[in-house]
Amino acid sequence: MKLTRLRLLGFKSFVEPTDFLIEPGLTGVVGPNGCGKSNLVEALRWVMGETSHKSLRAADMDDVIFAGTNNRPARNNAEVAMHIDNTARKAPAQFNEHEALDVSRRIERDDGSTYRINGREVRARDVHILFADASTGSRSPALVHQGRIGEIIQAKPEQRRRVLEEAAGISGLHARRHEAELRLRAAEQNLLRLEDVINQLATQMAALKTQARQAVRYRNIADQIRKAEATLFHLRWVAANAEHREAEQVKDRAIRLVAERTGAQAEASTRQANVAAGLPALREAEARAAAALQRLVIARETLEQEETRAKNRMAELDQRLIQLTGDIEREQRLAADAEAALERFTTEETSLRADLQAGVEKRTGANERVTSADTMLALAEQSFGTLTGTLAELTARRSQLEAAVRTHGERLAKLDSEIASVSAELHQLADNDNGTIDLAALSSIVDQAQSAVADAEAAALRAEVTHSSARQALDMARKPLAEAERRAQRLDTEAKTLAKLLHVETKNLWPAVIDRLTVEKGYEAALGAALGDDLEAPVEPSAPMRWAGAAIDPGDPALPGNALPLSQFVNAPHELARRLAQIGVIERENAPSLTPLLKPGQRLVSREGDLWRWDGFAVAANAPTGAARRLAGKNRLTDIEAELQAARGDVEHQRQAVESAEADVATASEERPRPARAGASCSGRLMPRATATQRPSAS
Repeated sequence: MKLTRLRLLGFKSFVEPTDFLIEPGLTGVVGPNGCGKSNLVEALRWVMGETSHKSLRAADMDDVIFAGTNNRPARNNAEVAMHIDNTARKAPAQFNEHEALDVSRRIERDDGSTYRINGREVRARDVHILFADASTGSRSPALVHQGRIGEIIQAKPEQRRRVLEEAAGISGLHARRHEAELRLRAAEQNLLRLEDVINQLATQMAALKTQARQAVRYRNIADQIRKAEATLFHLRWVAANAEHREAEQVKDRAIRLVAERTGAQAEASTRQANVAAGLPALREAEARAAAALQRLVIARETLEQEETRAKNRMAELDQRLIQLTGDIEREQRLAADAEAALERFTTEETSLRADLQAGVEKRTGANERVTSADTMLALAEQSFGTLTGTLAELTARRSQLEAAVRTHGERLAKLDSEIASVSAELHQLADNDNGTIDLAALSSIVDQAQSAVADAEAAALRAEVTHSSARQALDMARKPLAEAERRAQRLDTEAKTLAKLLHVETKNLWPAVIDRLTVEKGYEAALGAALGDDLEAPVEPSAPMRWAGAAIDPGDPALPGNALPLSQFVNAPHELARRLAQIGVIERENAPSLTPLLKPGQRLVSREGDLWRWDGFAVAANAPTGAARRLAGKNRLTDIEAELQAARGDVEHQRQAVESAEADVATASEERPRPARAGASCSGRLMPRATATQRPSAS
């Protein structure tokens, strides 16, 4: 094998790709100190597999990469490749199929190096063996560097032996022997490990045999347990059959006992019916006594109330007499104070008339602001009245519900007390019964009471259905009202906000002309761009800065082309007439052709807000003015006021619908049957007693 070419890229001082051709014969490199001659020998050693950075004169292996200069940046990798002629086929068997071998080594900064032979990545050991078979290598004596001659002379016998072995061409055999020894040691370690695994498996096999014997024993014992359980279940079945037969006998005895007790209960029911037959006469006497007592109680309560009212009236009259005496004294004092105040007011009236005469001119602008403030106050009062009405409705509904709860609670307590009283009377009359009750009359009264109760329940059910339908209709009517009120409130808030923003300057002595003009929708930006801050000037003659007005001169130049005067789209005071007549509205694309035709004082604007002046000054539409925004706000305020008027009409309509639904609910509530009072004493007392009369047959 012969070395024919060496290629370096980024290795030490060789930053650019450099090729060294090694021709037959003697090839030498001559140059001054520091030109990189030694770097060539180090590159050969590095690509042959040198691993010591010290022998390469470097602090670490990454230092072989070009570190950069003042004019060149550092590289991140380095590569050295050598081309070997293998025509004689003396390379190792795995590489001997090629006539040429390209051996390369590439290093990345902080990432290590890789070896390749003919483009295939190989180990460093493969590269060492390749060059050892060729009697060379990174540490071969054939590579003589600085101080190498002295090292050979002073070498130890082992180092001299390596020189002789390399000269004899057997250094590759030593490398292969070393690798074979390493493999043998690895095989010995694997055999030792295999013996350990075999011993471990033998131990596991003995444990598994023990577990197998235990499993066989478990299976035998399980079969015995199943047989014992079967025997136990058979014995339990036999015992259960015996218990079942005994339970059948007990049941027969219980049936006979129940029959005997039923006969006894029938006899007791007969006796109870005979006793209950004497109840009506006693009840009638008790009812007459109760009625007389009730009349006396009512008469006594009436007399007591009359006495209390008379005493209260006398105390009230005495208090009124004392109050009238105090009022007379106070009125006398007030009359004296009024005469003194009248004299003082006469004096003040004289001074106020003088001040009023002086403030007539100042009050001219204030009247308009007062009118505007009154309008805003009226709107606020209207909103407050709406909210107050809503609050009153909610309060009334809450009071109504609380009263209904109290009424039902009182009714429940009264019914509980009546039931307890009737039960007590029933037991008392059952004890004192003499057997003189007319069952036929009592049955007819009970039938009448039950039919009356059934009719009342049907009427109550119909009234409840009507009331529920009315409540549902009321709930459905309240939802559109709430939505309409929210929409009106939102529009009212937006209108107040816009009015507040637009009337910020209303307190000025001279209001701006922008507050006196109206512009068609869509032309706000055009007017704002045309006049700009001039719209903030007033038209009052007393203002120091104002629109004084100028009559339209027939000699004024006409607008160029198809431009329309801005005055057609703006309703403004006459002081702005001449100015608006000289401002034309055009389409944006016509501006280049019409702008050169403008006369002094003329302007062109577009609806988007572009401005072109006669002296060449131009403003783009993306720079809107405050005047344009204020005009757009005025138009929006007008639209909102119209929408607010419609929304208020919708609110009123929905409120009428809700009031109608509330009236239906009130009507349904009045038609609902009232709770039964003590006035229905006859039916209220007879029905529980009739039920008690009918109970003996069912008990």
